[in-house]
Amino acid sequence: MANSKLLMIRLICTFTIIALLTSCGGQKTNGSDSDTTMQPVMTANADSLYRYVADQVGFGPRTPGSAGHEACRQYIAGKLGEFGADTILLHEAPVTTYLNDNFTAYNIMGQFNPGARKRLLLVAHYDTRPWATEDHDEGMRNKPIPGANDGGSGVAVLLETARNIGKNRPDSLGIDLLFVDVEDSGQSETWGAAEETWCLGTQQWVKDMPYDDFNRPEFGILVDMVGGKDAKFHREFFSQQDAKPYLDKVWAIADASGYADRFPNDIGGAAMDDHVYINRAGIPCINIIENAHPSTDSFNPTWHTMGDNLGAIDRKTMKMVTQVILNTVYSL
Repeated sequence: MANSKLLMIRLICTFTIIALLTSCGGQKTNGSDSDTTMQPVMTANADSLYRYVADQVGFGPRTPGSAGHEACRQYIAGKLGEFGADTILLHEAPVTTYLNDNFTAYNIMGQFNPGARKRLLLVAHYDTRPWATEDHDEGMRNKPIPGANDGGSGVAVLLETARNIGKNRPDSLGIDLLFVDVEDSGQSETWGAAEETWCLGTQQWVKDMPYDDFNRPEFGILVDMVGGKDAKFHREFFSQQDAKPYLDKVWAIADASGYADRFPNDIGGAAMDDHVYINRAGIPCINIIENAHPSTDSFNPTWHTMGDNLGAIDRKTMKMVTQVILNTVYSL
């Protein structure tokens, strides 16, 4: 995803959740009079999450057209089948990067309860950036990043979500888990003139979405770079702007789950990410992403560097994010 000083709109304000969601069963938020914490229906497993990231990193960089990319694609589809997805869809589309390299984007979707009209869309990208453009060592900047956090962590969260859903399906809710491709091959300079160079797989997917007026998801949640050590997830600017009711919903569930300190109500930065194009296509979509790290005022310090490896991954952070996703699923 792209980022820029121009995008870092730091509106220093705090939002108060006026009322809890009725879907939370009337529970109080953390820090309220009752201090009652939401009791999860299903519980995320930190070791499973770490293993999914390690498996992906073990394939090597998952850059478009590489052997690691193909291995990861097959791995995701295999896990979706193992976890009981009813349908697994592969969407293929030709894309051209800003360097005029031509690839096929492979977007993968696993569906649970495909016949349900009420649906939730969960999204992560699985490709990795071909260049470590933010690395402090100039000699490393033409190398592909390992992508443990940027790529690996989001996929891990969706796979762990799928594993839990497969064990205890919501009867009346359909869940679509979308793994998008060629997200991270965009132009990092002059972002304002280059935003269309990012999220190429998602840009193609929204043109061919497998929905009609009756089964379009109520909303979507994108998870991206959700494995950083002690990460806090501020409200991402475009999510606040374009899908605020659903951002409120998920942040209230995070609060009721006991994670208010890790999901602050302050607005963080703006990320040119897959959710932007999903919102433009008519599906409200929020982005859970570390976007106001204290050392960068932006993304995690390993972003687009060779330091984005397994050593930078925090199991507890991924478990927390996955638990918020699961609590959201089972509260709808």
